Amino acid sequence: MRLPPLKAVRSFEAAARHLSFSKAADELFVTPAAVSHQVKALEEWLGVPLFKRLNRAVILTKEGQTYLLGVRKGLEAIGVATDNIMRQDASGALHVDTLPSFAARWLLPRLSRFREAHPDIDVRLSASDHLTDFNREDVDVVVRYGHGNYPGLRVDKLLTEEVMFPVCSPALLEGRHPLRTPADLKHHTLLHDDMRIDWQAWLTMAGVTDVDPKKGPSFNDSSMLLSAAIEGQGIALGRSTLAADDLLAGRLVQPFDLQPIQAHHSYYLVCPEATADRPRISAFRDWIMQEASESFGRFKARTERDTEDSRRNTRAN
Repeated sequence: MRLPPLKAVRSFEAAARHLSFSKAADELFVTPAAVSHQVKALEEWLGVPLFKRLNRAVILTKEGQTYLLGVRKGLEAIGVATDNIMRQDASGALHVDTLPSFAARWLLPRLSRFREAHPDIDVRLSASDHLTDFNREDVDVVVRYGHGNYPGLRVDKLLTEEVMFPVCSPALLEGRHPLRTPADLKHHTLLHDDMRIDWQAWLTMAGVTDVDPKKGPSFNDSSMLLSAAIEGQGIALGRSTLAADDLLAGRLVQPFDLQPIQAHHSYYLVCPEATADRPRISAFRDWIMQEASESFGRFKARTERDTEDSRRNTRAN
């Protein structure tokens, strides 16, 4: 089967429909000269003239009129096939892999909103922290935590982990040894994730010298760490993204009004470039980026409000 260049065919169809190279050029976002060049190339490929060029207009030749009927049927068939395959790709399963802590503390509480917005897309969520091989694993898109250096992949920054700060159950603000100042930490248990150095850095910054930054239970997952803090088992260093919802809901509080320590990583949405614009992936990307923006905005507003309240209390005292 001999097929002419599709680009030339599209230029011919647009020019034939408008009987104008200029109007065809406007529709195709090219120059009139480019349309004229494509039509001329098609005429040479076919070996027959398709237009009669007049001073200020073009009209179809007999061969052009016959060819236009077949071209329109062909383009309509391509359009229908394209719509059908894209509709199929806009529904079905979408495999999302993310970190266990991010899935538990951030993504899962929001996922029902994606289902409401896209009922034809079934999210298959898995949790891992290894580097995904998209060529070997049945995964469409992943959320990863780091510096965003993933060569050869489509990378979108989702959330920036700005700071880390002590968080605990509201119950620890009262009781036998209420938390009032960092010095009160000597009466409480420090909870750790894999980064024990973080507590050492925060205690040094706060000027606390009589608390061992290495003592206390540890968890290899930040979600378990925050759950232990919510249950009143001790004080954890919460990361701004993962602790935000629990702080907004009052399940956790920040016991001290001190400068937090800076974090230097972000959450990224990652997928292969070749599939980045598939309807299912594009729909998930648009949704999760919007959720991330709203989440960051709520946490930022709360932080600014708490800072202003603290300033007022300081001035009042």
